[in-house]
Amino acid sequence: MTYPNSLVLTLACPDTVGIVAAVAATIADHGGNITESAQYGDPDSGTHFMRVAFKGPAGLDEDRFRDIFTPVAERFGMAWRVRDVRRKQRVMILVSKMDHCLVDLLYRWKTGQLPMDVTSIVSNHRDHESHAVQAGLPFHYLPVTKETKLERETELFQIFKDEKVELGILARYMQVLSDGLSAKLSGRCINIHHSFLPSFKGANPYSRAHERGVKLIGATAHYVTTDLDEGPIIEQETERVDHAMTIDEFVAIGRGIEARVLARGVKFHLEDRVLINKNRTVVFR
Repeated sequence: MTYPNSLVLTLACPDTVGIVAAVAATIADHGGNITESAQYGDPDSGTHFMRVAFKGPAGLDEDRFRDIFTPVAERFGMAWRVRDVRRKQRVMILVSKMDHCLVDLLYRWKTGQLPMDVTSIVSNHRDHESHAVQAGLPFHYLPVTKETKLERETELFQIFKDEKVELGILARYMQVLSDGLSAKLSGRCINIHHSFLPSFKGANPYSRAHERGVKLIGATAHYVTTDLDEGPIIEQETERVDHAMTIDEFVAIGRGIEARVLARGVKFHLEDRVLINKNRTVVFR
């Protein structure tokens, strides 16, 4: 049998008996073939999380599966989503003056490592407009001052809507999003924080880490929320440093970590591997 449709189902619901069996049976009864499955029951919240990748025959596409799965979802009280993985998600990249994360994302996009369609690059500076030109992407210059911040955020959100953006990536975009915009982008905006949260939040983390004589530095990819740098963490990484290293060496190591962690966090999201669990995440690697 041929399987022209490739789908991914993600769900969360109250943990109870029979969830996995019901999901598997629904897929199998309609000719689907499960290729990957992962589940987790959170004992703290009593929530069951599940991700299932499967292939379907011609009659089991995304719309058809929604129809047949809805009764199952209603029976278990599921919050769920199914997506055809052949449709790449639409992504906007936001950047300020440091371009290491931007360049890394563009390279991984061009080489097919990140399954996404980049709609445009947005910046509050013109420093990296050439990257957009070289990649053949629209560049939106939105300079921000204290007086124009809300006006610019209104423009930014309009671009999100006009370009049908599904995920925003703050690739060292050094503007704090307002509570209003953060709420609108809940669950669909990823930030890279230049520190291993929760330590050394805020400005100049590498200088502060150097002053404290730390032995590990790192970076954190997390969803943006109204609480600054407190959103659900998707991915983290650390690397050992020592007393002989300079601040510049800290920064160089840190930038490498930032690019890797952001790329992994974005990839997990694009592959529907991340489910938000209140202020945490479940990541099915």
